[in-house]
Amino acid sequence: MKKNPFIAVAGNIGVGKTTFSEKISEKFGLEVHYESVDDNPYLSDFYGDMNRWSFNLQIYFLQHRFEGHININKSNNGIIQDRTIYEDFSIFAYNLYKMKIMSKRDWNTYQNLFNNMVQFLRKPDIIIYLKASTDTLINRIKNRNRDFEKDIDEVYLHRLNIYYKEWFSKIENFNVLEIDTNNFNIFKDKEKLDKICNDIKNKLNKL
Repeated sequence: MKKNPFIAVAGNIGVGKTTFSEKISEKFGLEVHYESVDDNPYLSDFYGDMNRWSFNLQIYFLQHRFEGHININKSNNGIIQDRTIYEDFSIFAYNLYKMKIMSKRDWNTYQNLFNNMVQFLRKPDIIIYLKASTDTLINRIKNRNRDFEKDIDEVYLHRLNIYYKEWFSKIENFNVLEIDTNNFNIFKDKEKLDKICNDIKNKLNKL
């Protein structure tokens, strides 16, 4: 397998990216770079008033993800990253703009900042796209019982799912592995997890 790969894990809120990243890191001996959620100072405010806090939230995610990428650039280890900077732009911020929650002025500023940042980043060798239905996402979010997610809008989640599907149907400049997680229990389905690991190896070996 490719030495010291950079694997990124993409997917909607509640799909199971963090748990998946931890499991795959154990299998391949990779260093995990986590998404900043529990310590995000804007997240609870955002869910309470999306119009007011959308730009602040997305700028926080963008700078945090950029910082993570800089650390990845410096690392000599194999890496697995929980969510990508590309999703921040193409799905989350874009969705807020299309919903008119983020203003055109803020969207243009955000877009310019993103385009400047990504010129300096190492691209993932593979992006693993974890997908699930909106109903599955809602059930998983309820089960993990995070206070700031308890009132998350199902329509908002569904729109994100639509943009994920659209983005991955058009994506050309990334090596992508799609995994349907609707009926996948990562703690019990050892056979499926082993197959996923083999699929990852095969993708990386073709690079």
